Amino acid sequence: MKTYDFKIGENYTKNEIYSICSVPPNKQKGNWNTGYTNYEEDWFIFCNMGVAGRTGHDYKNKFVGDDLFWYGKNQSHIEQGSIQSLLSDETNVYIFYREEDRSPFIFAGQAYAKEYKDETPVQITWGFRSGTDTRPDILAEEVSEPEKYIEGSTKTISINVYERNPQARKDCLKAHGTTCSVCSFDFEREYGEIGKGFIHVHHLLPLAEIGEEYELNPVEDLRPVCPNCHAMLHKRRPAYSIEELKVLRESIEKQGSSR
Repeated sequence: MKTYDFKIGENYTKNEIYSICSVPPNKQKGNWNTGYTNYEEDWFIFCNMGVAGRTGHDYKNKFVGDDLFWYGKNQSHIEQGSIQSLLSDETNVYIFYREEDRSPFIFAGQAYAKEYKDETPVQITWGFRSGTDTRPDILAEEVSEPEKYIEGSTKTISINVYERNPQARKDCLKAHGTTCSVCSFDFEREYGEIGKGFIHVHHLLPLAEIGEEYELNPVEDLRPVCPNCHAMLHKRRPAYSIEELKVLRESIEKQGSSR
């Protein structure tokens, strides 16, 4: 089995995927447009989040924590050869997702089956082999759910297992940019290409104020912050507000300049 150089969080069209995987023209399209396909012993999954695909089916795929809850085709079941292959520890599974039909796919990572439900359609929980070491920008405060970002009961979750959807992060950064809201640190400015797009996302609403269910607005409820400021925001419970931390920093700077 080959290893393909896809980058987590990057957008890919099907044609770009064909090129990276060296798929000959006579093997393109077809099964590649049916949701998941096997190519040279590797599996490639393409799933929509909160939107119906070209077949009209709207599967309830969603990210929960760092895991992906994913559904197979309508008639899929655990005894199918394709599902057995997907569940195999010896199989490479590359997962791509998108929130808008006909838009490019985002590479979620190389996955493995953590658990499954023996039902029709099959539901598999995918974990990602890359782990958080290559996704340090994704933290528990990225509270999200496809489309409406409906948050479940806080009585059954903790701050470290909040649901988080990359779409919420994307919407937040589209509105607020990737400069720290506290100290204005910009990773791309300081580190060049390797820092491009890197930033943590902080959830403004204290956990204690979240009710049984609420609708997250990524633009109003999330803010980009650098890892240092993010850690300092959570040095207190409830967390400091961004304005409080900015005032604290300004006070320290004034003390330093007066010496």
